[in-house]
Amino acid sequence: MFVNLSKLDLKETCSPADKGAPKLCLRALPGEGAERSCAFDGARVVLMPVTDAAHLVHSPIACAGNSWDNRGARSSGSQLFRRGFTTDLKEQDIIYGGEEKLFQAILEIATKHRPQAIFVYSSCVAALIGDDLEKTCARAQEKLTIPVIPVNAPGFLGDKNIGNRIAGDVLANRVIGTKDPEAPKVPLSINLIGEYNIAGDLWGVLPDLQNLGIRLQAAITGDARFADVQSAHRASLNVLVCSKSLTNLVRTMERRWQIPYINASFYGIRDTSQALQDIAAALGDPALIERTKFYIKKREAVIRQAIAQYRERLEGKTAILFTGGVKTWSMVSTLAELGINILAGGTQNSTPEDFLRMKELMDPTAQIIEDTSSAGFLDIIATKKPDLIVAGGKTKYLAHKTRTPFLDINHGRKLPYAGYEGMITFAQAVDRTVFSPVWELLARPFPSLEAAL
Repeated sequence: MFVNLSKLDLKETCSPADKGAPKLCLRALPGEGAERSCAFDGARVVLMPVTDAAHLVHSPIACAGNSWDNRGARSSGSQLFRRGFTTDLKEQDIIYGGEEKLFQAILEIATKHRPQAIFVYSSCVAALIGDDLEKTCARAQEKLTIPVIPVNAPGFLGDKNIGNRIAGDVLANRVIGTKDPEAPKVPLSINLIGEYNIAGDLWGVLPDLQNLGIRLQAAITGDARFADVQSAHRASLNVLVCSKSLTNLVRTMERRWQIPYINASFYGIRDTSQALQDIAAALGDPALIERTKFYIKKREAVIRQAIAQYRERLEGKTAILFTGGVKTWSMVSTLAELGINILAGGTQNSTPEDFLRMKELMDPTAQIIEDTSSAGFLDIIATKKPDLIVAGGKTKYLAHKTRTPFLDINHGRKLPYAGYEGMITFAQAVDRTVFSPVWELLARPFPSLEAAL
């Protein structure tokens, strides 16, 4: 029942010999890589945004509870994906096995909630006691008309990047291509791969695609319907917007369905324009290419005018950047568009290529963050004294401890930053954060006890 790691495409995870580069080699798998999040969590990150599917975790309550709804993926339709389902394994289940309990849970979910599919996730406990997820799902499948899909990604396999890849293999082997397998390609259509609609990011990109006449065949998996993912093989192009999580999936789709892929980022004006140009060029339609050139010129002028007031206020401010994925390098240019200089940057969850691109875009004098411990971050903040820290939620408390303005750029945020309109939202958020009156109040010395009395 365990996943054969040798079949996963992991070559790009090994870090280059470069200071500060992400340490992602497989030798870290046995335990070092799971301190941030595990393979189980990584699989859920990829599959949970499928909105009309049920997601059942075969585990004690803690595994499901700790990972439930911990990302800001949003849906324009069904909210079933946000409902937490677990078999809640107890001591007796661990002693005698939990396969029957899992079987009954699958049937109950199918009857009560009428999902379009059921994803069934293994966990460390379920794997260690030897419950056969594949056999139990196959047994349930005989009684149901909807797909029952096992996801064998127990946490001890490694960190969440391994889980991302396992989820990609699940989609490629059990979902994509299962609806109208022989149907022809849809002209001028794309899949957005690794787009999870965090805080509604997808909805900031869709209007521009529609205005250009580009059809979104499927987003994998932000705001996705199960049927959309099933027909993703009909797209003419895959656009990989998170190079860390699903590179194996786009390579499989290129080999199996002859769908080429490109990398793109929709954060910031420049990168959004470049992404639209690259999509048009890859689709190869001359009219679309000309239409795109005219469109981005018009949109850039409007957006730059809209953010001019924020750029004027933020010009010359400084920041420390620590994030992952394409944001590792894309946020460097996005902050530069607001006149903000990067004093230090780093990543823990990106490909070596993302890291090197970030390093290339930053000022040569900017420091590469090597020590990502709490003590290391506090030392960098004390040394650099930035006006802003742009990072994930785990860094928030260090920023607050040092009374430094902090902006969450990762999955915990509530605002969409993708696309042209997202750039306006981002500029507003940065301005609001940096110039909040709370920082001036926090900088004042605490009153003495005598003065308080």
